[in-house]
Amino acid sequence: MTARLKDIYRKEVVPKMMGEFGYTNVMQVPKITRIVINIGLGEAVKDAKVVEAASRDLGAITGQRPVVTKAKKSIANFKLRVGMPIGCMVTLRGQKMYEFFDRFVNFSIPRIRDFKGLPDRSFDGRGNYTIGVKEQIIFPEIQYDKIDKIRGMNITINTDAGTDVEGKALLKHLGVPFKK
Repeated sequence: MTARLKDIYRKEVVPKMMGEFGYTNVMQVPKITRIVINIGLGEAVKDAKVVEAASRDLGAITGQRPVVTKAKKSIANFKLRVGMPIGCMVTLRGQKMYEFFDRFVNFSIPRIRDFKGLPDRSFDGRGNYTIGVKEQIIFPEIQYDKIDKIRGMNITINTDAGTDVEGKALLKHLGVPFKK
């Protein structure tokens, strides 16, 4: 069974985008290729248990085991050595990617405090969009009683759109609420 958002993409978004941008082939329509969720843990230098807690939270949110990222350089001012764990990340593709995106847009974004829409200036020039989330508790999978600390995360939505205009149109058709 395919994800609900993938069916919406095929049946509604593709025809709208073909009419809007004048694509002649269905394969020219941009699509989401992957979603990368990253949590940076600067405090992990002092306490190694922070990485386990953040990995547990990220695993609950995405349904996939996160990769622990390690420092590539030593930085004496931050008491950081090569190979120390300083974050965790997950790359979602395929079915899990569409399911996460659907849950994020429809359930998590409305739970953000004082939400007035996502900024449309967070595109990178190639149609990819990055969102900074300040609290992991906006996700319904996280139990508020069991978290040790509120952490933020970066969510990058990679598309194969050539320009920011095409990428924004794709995300808007998929239901991302941008500021007006």
